[in-house]
Amino acid sequence: MTAADVTADVWLPLPADEIEGLPDPSEAGFAYRFWDGGADLPADPADCAFYVVPYMKGTEVAVRPLAAMTSLRVVQTLSAGVDHVTPGLSDVPSGVALCNARGVHEASTAELALALVLASLRGIPGFVRGQDREEWRAGFFPALADKSVLIVGYGSIGAAVEDRLAPFECARITRVARSARTTARGPVHALTDLRALLPGADVVIVSTPLTEDTHHLVDADFLSRMKDGALLVNVARGPVVDTKALLAEVEGGRVTAALDVTDPEPLPAGHPLWHAPGVLISPHVGGSTSAFMPRAKRLIAEQLTRFAAGEPLRNVVLTTD
Repeated sequence: MTAADVTADVWLPLPADEIEGLPDPSEAGFAYRFWDGGADLPADPADCAFYVVPYMKGTEVAVRPLAAMTSLRVVQTLSAGVDHVTPGLSDVPSGVALCNARGVHEASTAELALALVLASLRGIPGFVRGQDREEWRAGFFPALADKSVLIVGYGSIGAAVEDRLAPFECARITRVARSARTTARGPVHALTDLRALLPGADVVIVSTPLTEDTHHLVDADFLSRMKDGALLVNVARGPVVDTKALLAEVEGGRVTAALDVTDPEPLPAGHPLWHAPGVLISPHVGGSTSAFMPRAKRLIAEQLTRFAAGEPLRNVVLTTD
């Protein structure tokens, strides 16, 4: 049976008329419902077969309707990570496919990772503060050239980061993922090798998903193995880094950090990370660029076209039991 054999609600975080290429609802048997996370649900959740999760609205919004979605077949996130959805999956029927947004965020997140590396190494935050005060803050700063870079989390985002590092004449790029494998660019080390690799890295870029295995992956032991003067860049999720352990290292001046994500998040006023020495913070904007919306719309249209035709979906992360 295909989706076209029955009438099914499709919940979208954008109005359907703003997404080019969606299947014709009368031909596909769809009823498109717009819900961007507001207090009022657009229809009876029990009729929803395909749920596109509102973007960047947090776990509470993402999981709110799940328990009542008794006809659900697909949950599609618009983020690379799915940790904001997984807490609600125990309430959905078996056989529901959870799909992420692989292909949507790689370019933007990799751009920001590189921007954070360059800004931190070359002292850009100090220049901005100096400009605000009309101070000429000349100096001698580290270059990315000749540095050894360790990418922790070599999925599609990690690979996109390496694409952008390629022209910068790094001395070495080392890749780490959950399990070892070989790529066209070279070997990918297993996560079990990570602690032995850390002492050789000048820059450590973290781009892992948030799972039970990666929660506080960057802990006191991890940080203690980083070389003196090394830079930690986190474009993954805030809880991948133990904030207390990071503060101990940066406040001592041994390492520096550039963080697009924090724990807690949003970072509250008065939190010591705001003013910790050697820390650059961006407010979780890795995927929030002009590239996001066109790519997200294309993904939604392609996935729903596949669903309507009974074809395999892209980016299936897991299927519920």
